Amino acid sequence: MMRSGMIRKFCLPIVSIFIVTFLFTLGSGPCYGFDIIIDIAPNVLNLGSQGEVVTVHTNIAYGEVYITSIYLNDVPISGWKADDRGYFVAKFFMDDIKDQVDVGYYIFTLTGWTIGGEFFSGTQVIKVVDNIPVGKN
Repeated sequence: MMRSGMIRKFCLPIVSIFIVTFLFTLGSGPCYGFDIIIDIAPNVLNLGSQGEVVTVHTNIAYGEVYITSIYLNDVPISGWKADDRGYFVAKFFMDDIKDQVDVGYYIFTLTGWTIGGEFFSGTQVIKVVDNIPVGKN
C-alpha cells in the first residue's frame, strides 16, 4: 500500500505536467504551413472591366492540392486546372473579387490544404482601378 501511494505522489504530477505540456503545445498558436508563390492575372484589377475570371497561377503541384479548400481571401474557388508544368492554377469569379475591393492596393492571399493535410498560402499585392474601357461610355 505504501508503494501505491508513493507512485501516485510522484508519477501523477509528472504525468499531469506531460499532458498539460502536450495540450499547450497543440494549442500554442496557428499553424502557418508552408508558403507558395502566386501570380494573379490580371495584375491590375479594373472595376470597370467586363472580365469574368481572376486567375491565380501557383508553384504547387496540381496533384497535391485539395481543391475544395482553396480560397482567394474569402472567395471560394470556381475553377481549376494544371498548367503546362503541372502546377495548380485556380480561377475565381471576378465579380466576387470586385465585391470585396475598392480603388487602391490590396493584398490577396490564396489559401488551401494539400491532400496530405498541410496548410499552404501565397500572397500578392495588386492594384485596383476603376477605369471605364474606351468605347464603353
